[in-house]
Amino acid sequence: MSAFDTLRQLEDAISSCRVCVEAPLWAPLPHEPRPVAVLSSTARLCICGQAPGTRVHASGRPFTDPSGVRLREWMGIEEAQFYNPNLLSIVPMGFCFPGLDSKGGDKPPRKECRRTWHDHVFRQMPQLETVFAVGAHAHQYHLGELASKRSRETIASFKEIWEVTSKRRENGEGPAVLPLPHPSWRNNAWLKKNAWFEEQVLPLVKKEVARLMA
Repeated sequence: MSAFDTLRQLEDAISSCRVCVEAPLWAPLPHEPRPVAVLSSTARLCICGQAPGTRVHASGRPFTDPSGVRLREWMGIEEAQFYNPNLLSIVPMGFCFPGLDSKGGDKPPRKECRRTWHDHVFRQMPQLETVFAVGAHAHQYHLGELASKRSRETIASFKEIWEVTSKRRENGEGPAVLPLPHPSWRNNAWLKKNAWFEEQVLPLVKKEVARLMA
């Protein structure tokens, strides 16, 4: 059972969360927390990515960066639809920007978020029909044993994963899940080498988006 009676209570608790500063699992977050997530009681589709980057941390709005532009292109929608909480929920694996590593890249999502919030969040959104799991951390959480150790292998198995999770959805056992790569420029080389993603996966993405947002 969820410890929160309403989605609003859960949203308020998340917005004021300081667990990775006050009770961290390792070194505390090196800056002030700014949780970024979009919860919804009506959206049938949920985007589940990794964690906010520097631009999202500054804006307080998810995917306000080039990755967001590419993701909206993949989905075939404009900003007005993407940022409409009645139509779309956005729940990253880490709600706050985790900081930068020694090479200048984003650190992985903080594990405190998953442990503290994610099970509560998805219990409070039973109306979700489909989850787009973006990146390895989201694959592991939303797919469990269906996810491979390498995210690219998970994405390559999208047909089997979609079939299995769609059957679960039909049986009322949770949303269907489609694994996607992160839309970051860091994946440009992989996307170029794997034309099947654009040819096979993106039509399914657009079809599902159109169905759920109709």
